[in-house]
Formats: sequence, structure tokens, C-alpha cells
Amino acid sequence: MKRKTTIRKNRERRELTVERNVAMPVHLAWEGWTEPKHITKWWGPKGWTTIVYEMDVRPGGVWRYSLQAEDNSGEAAYCRATYDVVEAPGKLVYIDTFADSDWNMVLDSEMYTTVLFEEKSGGTRISIVTRFATNEQLDNAEAMGMIEGFTDAYDRLEEYLETLIGGNDTMETVISKDGTHIAYTKQGTGPAIILISSAAADHQDASPLAEHLSVSFTVYNYDRRGRGRSTDTSPYETAREVEDIEALIALAGGQAYLFGSSSGAVLALEAANLLGDSVAKLFLYEPPFIINDSRKPVPSDYVEHLNALIKAEKRSEAVEYFASEALGIPGEYIGYMKADPSWNKMESLAHTLAYDGIIMGTTQSGNTLPTGRWNVTVPTLIMTGENSEPLFHDAARALVELLPKAAAHSLAGQDHSAVIMAPDVVAKAVADSEQ
Repeated sequence: MKRKTTIRKNRERRELTVERNVAMPVHLAWEGWTEPKHITKWWGPKGWTTIVYEMDVRPGGVWRYSLQAEDNSGEAAYCRATYDVVEAPGKLVYIDTFADSDWNMVLDSEMYTTVLFEEKSGGTRISIVTRFATNEQLDNAEAMGMIEGFTDAYDRLEEYLETLIGGNDTMETVISKDGTHIAYTKQGTGPAIILISSAAADHQDASPLAEHLSVSFTVYNYDRRGRGRSTDTSPYETAREVEDIEALIALAGGQAYLFGSSSGAVLALEAANLLGDSVAKLFLYEPPFIINDSRKPVPSDYVEHLNALIKAEKRSEAVEYFASEALGIPGEYIGYMKADPSWNKMESLAHTLAYDGIIMGTTQSGNTLPTGRWNVTVPTLIMTGENSEPLFHDAARALVELLPKAAAHSLAGQDHSAVIMAPDVVAKAVADSEQ
């Protein structure tokens, strides 16, 4: 649902402000505004197509684009902007001008534009503040439809980004202890079970599993903080993610089962350790512990390196580093992964990859699991795919030895992708454990 656009004029400062609260996290709104692959999908008024020729988002960098009429009239507008301030993900400042088709600036068309991205309840407030040289230019811009154009652009931005974060889902929100808004879906009847996604995934990836589980359970499928429609709060701590799960358990009546996949399984284990009796049962699919020499360990500076790549806005490189060092995917296969549309989604979640690295801690170093880390006494089912790498089977056996009520179960013909590729098989294993 589109939200109200707020308009403010300040003739003393010769400024026009067009502002809207949008139902998406700050990082996604920022990406929508600063990456050509996104901005071409929504920028400009309805009935116009945006073509980006250059977009170098850094101080002194240039953004050249045109707006082409879709009515076959041949009408076009050319624009050239130079970035002055770039403070990801909160502030953009650029000098914007109209240009001719050879990119020569049109006289007296210069505008000083500031775009602010502020985290607000349920999403992000985006403010476009345009300062003009004279009040006459301000009046002319308004008369020529600038307000309507920005309003149309906001509409198109919301429509486009909704497709990236699952626009067909009806999601509700619960507020965690630190004020973070956690978006979730709820479906089915029976005992409550909360689905905790792996790295580089959000609630959409577990939606088919939620559908299968809803036959036997009341399923809470949520976006972990910083993902999809959930907001984020810095600095990150694993304990804050446990508080998110605690808020969902409270919604479920004070007690729930937890299902976690891959690093999400380790988060589920951490939650059970901290939340005690409010977690009634654990289902863990292939926690990715590296406890021997079955594969090389994750680098000791893995989290620091990921954070450095994100700070440098190198999202694709961060996903590649995750794929190679955390997932252990050979370099020759990563090129094929980049060609898949799912790579774009992983890029949008890249800033959360370090979160899962923090959750894993030293458990991917090649050493045995720490004996005193988890005091978990609830029934725990640790599932692995029959065809998965040895490290997952070794990890499951090691965890069974540590937890007093844990059992291992192998899924015939499956591998690490089973939660997405064979959700019916995973759901059956969970349901059968209740018999």
C-alpha cells in the first residue's frame, strides 16, 4: 500500500522538500537509489523510462541519465548530476542539471539536491530536498510537475522494492527489545514453530517449508534483522537476534519450537541456551561446524574482512568471499552463481553475512566443539542430508555427543539445499518426530 507524500516549501531557503515513509529497511532504500540496476526500474514519473549512462556514487562522481517518453513521441530529457556528499546509507548530496544530448549543461538549470534516508518505525523516511538558485526557479519547477514527478517516483520505488522483499506476503511486525521491527508471517494450526533462516536468506526462502509445516504446526516465518522487511539496529550482537526470537515466542504464547537451517541452526541453538524453557524443542538442519580437517577452516579474520568489504560498498565481493570461504565453493563455480538471479538477492543481504560469522564464532576453525558453550536440555533433532559433505555429518555426531537429548537423522537423497529444494521431505521429518 502506497503511503502519503509530504510536501514542504521554504521560500526563504528556496527549497522544496518531498518526503515519504516507505515500508522497507534503510539499506534497501539506499540500494534502490544508488545502484543502476535498481534505479532504472523506478526513477522518474510514470510513463517514462530511465536510461543510466554513468553512475559513479562517490564524492566527485557523475550520474548521467535520460528520461525517455514511453508514448513513442520521441520526447526525452537528459540530466547530469555530480555527487558532493555520499554517506551510506544515510545521505546523498548532488548538484543536478538538465543537459542536451551531448551532455552540455542547460543554463540556469542547476539544482542542489539532498536525499536523506532515516530509519523510522516500520521502515525508512526518504526526504528529497531540492534547493534552487531563485524562488522563480522553484515556482517554475513546481509548475512543471516536479512534485508529481517525485510522487510518481516514490510510488514506483515502493512497487519495485516490494517485488524484491516479497510483495505478495502479508506480514505483521513485532518490536524487539532494542526497538528493531521484526517482520513475520503466521500460518497453520498446532504447536508453534519459528523458522530461522541461514546466511544470505530471508523468510521467502523458507516459505515453501512453512507451507508444508503449516499442516501440523502454527508456523512463524520471519525476516531476521537487517533482512527483507525487518529493520536493523547497530551495533550487532548475537544476543539481539535472540531477543528477536524471544519476541516471537511471546507472540506464540510463551513457548515454541525452533527450526534453524545452517548458521540459522546455530542461532536456534544459542536461543535455546539463553531462553531456557520457552524453547520446547529444537530442529537443526546441518549446523555448519568445521571440527576437523574434512575441509579448510574459515579464516580467523573472516568477519573483519566481510565488514571491510561492506564498508567499501563491495557487496558482490562480500558475497563471493562468503561463498568461497564460508561455503567452500570452488572459484570456478562462483561465476555460474553470479549469473543466477539469486546473486542479486544475496548482494542485498550482504551486510548481514558478518552477523552469521559472529554467530558461528570459532566453531568453524577446525577444532572440536566447545563443551561448555550450550546448556541445552530440550529434545533436539539434528538433520543432515545423506549426500551432504562429511563436515555436516561430523558436526551432527559431535553435537549429539554434547546435548543430552539430541538425536541425529539422515534424509535420504538430500544435501545442504534440502530446506529450499525438498521442503516436503524436511517438513515430514519434523512432523514425524512428533509421533
